[in-house]
Amino acid sequence: MRCARFSVIVACVVTPLLGCATYKPAPISPAINAAAIDARSLNSLRLREFIKAAAASDPEPGPDAQRGSELPWTLTTLTLAALYYHPDLDIARSKLAEARAGVITAAQVPNPSLSFEELSYNTSIATPSPWVVAPAINFLIETFGKREDRTAQARHWVQAARDDLATASWQVRRGVRNALINLWAARRQRTMLRQRLDLENQLVMLLEHRLAAGEASALDVARERINRDRISLAVRNAERGRVEARTELAAAIGIPVPALDGIALSFGVLQRPARPKADVATGALRREALVDRSDVQSLLAGYAAAESALALQIANQYPNIRLSPGYIYDQGQNKYMLLPAAALPVFNQNQGPIAEAMARRAAAAARFTALQTRIIDQVDGTAASYRAATQTLDTATALLTGEENRERRILRSFGAGAVDRPTLLTAEIERVVAEQSRFAAMIQQRQALGALEDALQHPFFAPTAALPVLQTNPRRPAEPSS
Repeated sequence: MRCARFSVIVACVVTPLLGCATYKPAPISPAINAAAIDARSLNSLRLREFIKAAAASDPEPGPDAQRGSELPWTLTTLTLAALYYHPDLDIARSKLAEARAGVITAAQVPNPSLSFEELSYNTSIATPSPWVVAPAINFLIETFGKREDRTAQARHWVQAARDDLATASWQVRRGVRNALINLWAARRQRTMLRQRLDLENQLVMLLEHRLAAGEASALDVARERINRDRISLAVRNAERGRVEARTELAAAIGIPVPALDGIALSFGVLQRPARPKADVATGALRREALVDRSDVQSLLAGYAAAESALALQIANQYPNIRLSPGYIYDQGQNKYMLLPAAALPVFNQNQGPIAEAMARRAAAAARFTALQTRIIDQVDGTAASYRAATQTLDTATALLTGEENRERRILRSFGAGAVDRPTLLTAEIERVVAEQSRFAAMIQQRQALGALEDALQHPFFAPTAALPVLQTNPRRPAEPSS
């Protein structure tokens, strides 16, 4: 009989252990990991399948795109490649997975424990039995909804982690967009500087011939040589800027720089972005940003978690109940027991943790207010910067139009023999300078538009392409979500 009882106890203890998880080591090899990163490519078949599946729509690529590739590398497709490769999103996804696991932990019912109130052998008694055995199973009963509050807190942290992942996705898009703007600027500036250098070389050559013929002063020739040398140095700097912008773009995507070799990039959407409405700083987009931006939603979920944490600490004022039903084999006699227990809130009523939870809730509210204040300032400031940059661009466009008209008049005069070749070259140089000024103003306007886009979390570059938030790693097989 005793053996049967002990067998039941042993079975109750051992059976649950059979379903336990086992440890599987997953070591990291720095060499293998680095080789995998070096092997990343925009020509990956799996990446291209992912992009084709994710890119529901994309504006027509600009004239810079070379149609030799079946997949044009626009801002949208490059952003999707970054969402596929960038390590910051892997970190955000791991935090989301950790938060989801926290829900499982919070919702767990406490396991019972097995204890022995007594296990003794009385040597002075031989019959009926010298043994006293008193096993008990201890159950913890959580009261006043503590587990529900703890689970609610964990679920709010899951929502915050999802919103943080969305924020990280926007930050990745911002990095790709800014790098693409910088690369576009470097390429165009290098082209215009080379054009200007060619004109400067022609002008210097003509003036040197005139100087040799006594028809030009040495001062004029020296001035133009200095201008030519300055432009030649600027060409070298523009080439360095192009290399740096390429490096920046590769880092924004999460690939090595050689992976961009042979890739035809399209800058069409940068040349023709959507124009924000005049009321962008006061209209619906501003209101949506103050309510729906992912970082706003994340802090809102964090505040809800702080509320649940406070509710949990208030519930902790009230003690849990511990029930310990058991059986006593007392020297041949069978006895049964029920040992209820509870903490007595005599010396404190959990005032300290409650006060801490209230302070954390107040801090979460303060962070939320501070974020909305920053968003208001960001939207107002970036909208004003965009308007100012647009006005500058309009002025630069008008100046360029004036220089182009002047160049055409001088060209007609040159054809009629009224002006000489150096005068025509000077007019062409002035037109190229005006083009450079206008393009610089355009870059500033696009950068201001990008900052406004970030402040609103609303796309103006490729506005028809939605930004997916990938909760699972697209480079790995899909895993069931909890």
